[in-house]
Amino acid sequence: MNKPKVNYQIELDRILEKLQAEGKRPKLLLHSCCAPCSSYVLEYLSPRFEIVDFYYNPNISPESEYRKRVCEIQRLIGEMPLRADVTFVEGRYDPERFYAMARGLEDCPEGGERCFRCYAMRLREAAQKAAELGCDYFTTTLSISPLKNAQKLNEIGLALAGEYGVPYLVSDFKKRNGYKRSIELSAEYGLYRQNYCGCVYSKRDAAGQEEK
Repeated sequence: MNKPKVNYQIELDRILEKLQAEGKRPKLLLHSCCAPCSSYVLEYLSPRFEIVDFYYNPNISPESEYRKRVCEIQRLIGEMPLRADVTFVEGRYDPERFYAMARGLEDCPEGGERCFRCYAMRLREAAQKAAELGCDYFTTTLSISPLKNAQKLNEIGLALAGEYGVPYLVSDFKKRNGYKRSIELSAEYGLYRQNYCGCVYSKRDAAGQEEK
């Protein structure tokens, strides 16, 4: 039986309204997948949170691509006129962990079980880092992408919140024209926009689509 879909943007609105009414500015660990996706989310959340931007993406290949994306998110944080300073923390780049996780799922279509396990791997690391840093919430920029399953991301995040004792900030950042705004900000800051999610399998699939 399929679970009923939840409008996570409405849920997020309720949380933000409550925080504003209480005059609170919690500490949020934001898992970032790349600079373009992070642009709108940082703009949207920086007035409401003290943000630790956590870059943990061992799925990205090759390493030169990974380093390029790290530099872009650092540049963006330095150049955007955000409401408050954002702290950048880079996680460990360990692609072998990704390949071990993806073993047997190499031929899964993009957006399937391999991706769900990749969400879980990255969000688990984010939850662990949020607990380590004493954050009040953790979340991810991944839901801004039309290609990412926001329902699954939130289910994983909420489950990990129970394990690590740090609340997951539910979200569907593509709503309210969030994805459109990220494209505008990418153009404004001249951000590098990749044509594949990051892993070798998404790169393979993107190349196949281009050939077609």
